[in-house]
Formats: sequence, structure tokens, C-alpha cells
Amino acid sequence: MDFTSAQRFDDGLVERAFTLGEIPGILWTPGSATPSAPAPLILLGLPPLGLRHMHPRLLDRARRSAADGFAAATIELPGSGDRPRWDVLDRARTDLRRVMQAGEPVDDDLVDRLVLPLVDRAVPEWQSALDALLALPEIGGPVGYSGGIISIGTRLAVVEPRIRAAVLFAGSFVPRAVVEEARQVDIPLHVLLQWDDEGGHRQASLDLFDAFGTKDKTLVANMGGHTGVPQHTGDAAAAFFTRHLK
Repeated sequence: MDFTSAQRFDDGLVERAFTLGEIPGILWTPGSATPSAPAPLILLGLPPLGLRHMHPRLLDRARRSAADGFAAATIELPGSGDRPRWDVLDRARTDLRRVMQAGEPVDDDLVDRLVLPLVDRAVPEWQSALDALLALPEIGGPVGYSGGIISIGTRLAVVEPRIRAAVLFAGSFVPRAVVEEARQVDIPLHVLLQWDDEGGHRQASLDLFDAFGTKDKTLVANMGGHTGVPQHTGDAAAAFFTRHLK
């Protein structure tokens, strides 16, 4: 992990950009984080819109995490932002746009091509980032995961024992294979669903929530579209992490 820039905000939050091999990322640490008092860590997932585009929203989430005593970090997804284009994903996204513009149903094959390669590549990258982040003296466990593509969060919850709780954002396509993996999830979950999400994935999201194997799971559904998440929903998610990671 190579840090490439650093900025301290008036509230004491420190933002450091880094690269992990070819992968760009950002680490935010509260002013209270020191080697003698390391901060628990929340991994901030993001959609495939690019780190630069998502930075303002990620910074807001990191500020809230820091106010509760957590460090936060994110990494760029494969094929997104400043990372090299990925033909496999580009073709699947082109096919998705064509199908949706034509008003046709999105079949399982297209969902698999759109999501599974991304999950297969992104999850090991998150684990490598977690190795590097937890090696920093001011960062400690336990670790939470928040947001991003729900299939990535589901896979991480299954394969990464250092993640102890997760807030998952429903609303993206979910392959059937990921629904089956969800039965192995046994950590506390707080799942957010926008009832009127423009993507029309409500039933898939409900099926996934039903499949999660953990007995400690909460579904919070709000009326409105994909970007209409009310402020109080973030407050509930923050309280969830405080409850399970502190």
C-alpha cells in the first residue's frame, strides 16, 4: 500500500489516497485513531460509477463513521473509474442497456455475466486491501462492510471472517448463485431497500434477504427511488455498527 496524498479536515478527519498495486483507494481516519487506540474499520463499498464520481457521497459516509469513532476505507472496483476497461463487463453492460431500453426482461444469463465476474475479482481485492489496512498501527478490528453492490457484500460476508457485521444496499441484480451463497451468511446484517427502485429488483432483493442464513438480520424498506434514501436510514445503519463493532 502506497499513500499518494493526505488531507486533514477541520473536524480532525484525515483523508489519505493510496494505491494497492494498480488499485486506487482512500482511507479516512478519525483524529482519535492512534497506535495506542486503533480505530475499528468500516469498508465502504461503492457502485461501478468510479471513485472520483462517488467521492462526495463517500466522504459524507466516512465523516459519519469517524464521528462514531470508526476509520473507513474504499477501493475502486475492477473496470471502473481510473482502472483499465474490462471487456467482459463492458459487453454485459451494453447488453443490459439494450435489453432495458427495449423493455425486455433481464434473464439469468445476463445477470450472471454482469455480476459474477465482478464479484470473483473484487472480493479477493477487498481481502488484499483489508490485509494492508489492518497492518497499519492506527487501524484495528473488528471490521464492518457497508454498501456497494450487494452481491460483493454477500460474498465477503461468507468468505471473510474478519468482517463481523454488514450493512447491505439492496437494489442491484443478484445471480442465483449468490442467493445460494447467502444461506451461509451468519453475521449480523442490516439491509436497506428502496421500495420504488427504478431497476425493479424489489422481489430479487426480498428473495435474497429471505435466503440469508443469519438469524440477526433486519430489513429497512423506504418508499422512493434508488437515490432517495432518507437521512434517518443512515442514522439507523450507524447505530447498527456501533452496536456490533464496539
